[in-house]
Amino acid sequence: MKNQKCQNLGSQSGIERQESSLRIRKQAAKIAFDRGVIPQVCNGEEQEYRDENGYPNFIANFSKGLIHNDLGEVDPNAYYTFLTALKSGKNADFEAIPRGGSRKLINPQAGLAFDLEGPDSHSVTIRPAPRIDSAENSAEMVELYWMSLLRDDNISLYNHTSVVREAAADLSQLSDFRGAKVKRETKRGVVEEVTPQSLFRGVLAGDEVGPYVSQFMLKDITFGSLTISQKQKTVLPHINHVTDYESWLQVQNGNVPSSDAFDSVPRYIRNLRDLGQYVHVDALYQSYLNACLMLLDMKAPEDEGNFYKESKNQQGFGTFGSPHILSLVTEVATRALKAMWFQKWFVHRRLRPETFGGRVHNHLTGRANYPIDSELFNSSVLEKVFSKYGNYLLPMAYPEGSPTHPSYGSGHATVAGACVTVLKAWFDESWVIPQPVMANDYGTELICYNEADAAMMTVGGELNKLASNISIARNAAGVHWLSDYTESIKLGEKVAIGILQEQAITYNEDGNFTLTKFDGTKIKISREGVEII
Repeated sequence: MKNQKCQNLGSQSGIERQESSLRIRKQAAKIAFDRGVIPQVCNGEEQEYRDENGYPNFIANFSKGLIHNDLGEVDPNAYYTFLTALKSGKNADFEAIPRGGSRKLINPQAGLAFDLEGPDSHSVTIRPAPRIDSAENSAEMVELYWMSLLRDDNISLYNHTSVVREAAADLSQLSDFRGAKVKRETKRGVVEEVTPQSLFRGVLAGDEVGPYVSQFMLKDITFGSLTISQKQKTVLPHINHVTDYESWLQVQNGNVPSSDAFDSVPRYIRNLRDLGQYVHVDALYQSYLNACLMLLDMKAPEDEGNFYKESKNQQGFGTFGSPHILSLVTEVATRALKAMWFQKWFVHRRLRPETFGGRVHNHLTGRANYPIDSELFNSSVLEKVFSKYGNYLLPMAYPEGSPTHPSYGSGHATVAGACVTVLKAWFDESWVIPQPVMANDYGTELICYNEADAAMMTVGGELNKLASNISIARNAAGVHWLSDYTESIKLGEKVAIGILQEQAITYNEDGNFTLTKFDGTKIKISREGVEII
């Protein structure tokens, strides 16, 4: 039987399809180009702070893994070599950076990579990082010290702990603390204050509702034929790291003087230490893939803009179906990372909290004089840390301290912002999560959560909470600042919206996405663009 010429169906012939493909690719490129050039502004510390001889000393900038003196201040020649590599972008210059220890710098060249979908990494930005001479920076450091002291306290028992009440009161009196607060009526009018209930919570809608830990980090995950418990391998309590000056100095140079000690009992997340361990070893997008699998298993309703939601004869699959969202929620992650890696390495180069803890110690012990905002020194937390450890260093949850890339912003938070944005665009944000749970006091079992606000735990709120949990977990470990979280999730959101916008012009279906942004604005994304609704 002779081969017969098949009839190719579809609305376009081969050449028509080829031309349409080119047109759409050009349209996507035009969308990206029209985003324009965004001014990138740093806080000026790298240029401004100088030693007694008038030379830059880089005391407020990232230098971990380079060569340092006994004060933990970077060798200027090593830092200039570092800047040379960042300016040239040449691999040979990166290879020439002198290291102080064994740890390598984590992927600075990622900030120079291009991508073929979504905003270019250089076309989005975040505000300048808080300076070390600002009240905002002092407030952020006070919070981190309190987090280190409360790592092993059960979050569900915060309302019953005197140290928690002291921490909340201390943060409340700071002039520029931008973490979660509760409004309260007084004779003087409405005041905003930190309470035991709001302590260390996120600043997004839904963060204040229900248990501290998102349902997406507690409930079982259905992964095909597998059911996966979210009990995790965590670390033993009351073991902190980088708590003496010698180990602190080793860590600045890029060495790892200690190691983790693990709990033999798997546990659900019940405290900041458990939360910090989760983000110590996670695959960056795993919690959002888990959330997606859980929502699909729950049969959570799709967003109102899903084309197939009202279809009589069709359902989504490769487009507007489960394979689509399962891949989309992961593919935004590296695109968000590239954007943040540009901010980290090429714009801000903010020092890590652990390094700033050394600055605080050397300042208070008279070994050095740094332009640190004085509000930090009025906090009762400093004497508590000194009483426990004999110094003013920031106790770290990880043996290695922070990663060997700059602090501002956070990779985890940026990925959180991007992935959560995609999930909010896909699912009905108002749908209430059924049968909410929380961990028992020991983290060994899940128990029902049946407080009055259980009926307010929506998909949108719990996804926001998931983004906050993951972001704040890095702060709780001591490796990031509050503003690393609050600014980075917004950058991740921008990247995700840009990707959804460009994908919208590729579908045959006339579908759209609606979502509520982190600032409360509701938007619609379609082939016509992004509009506020």
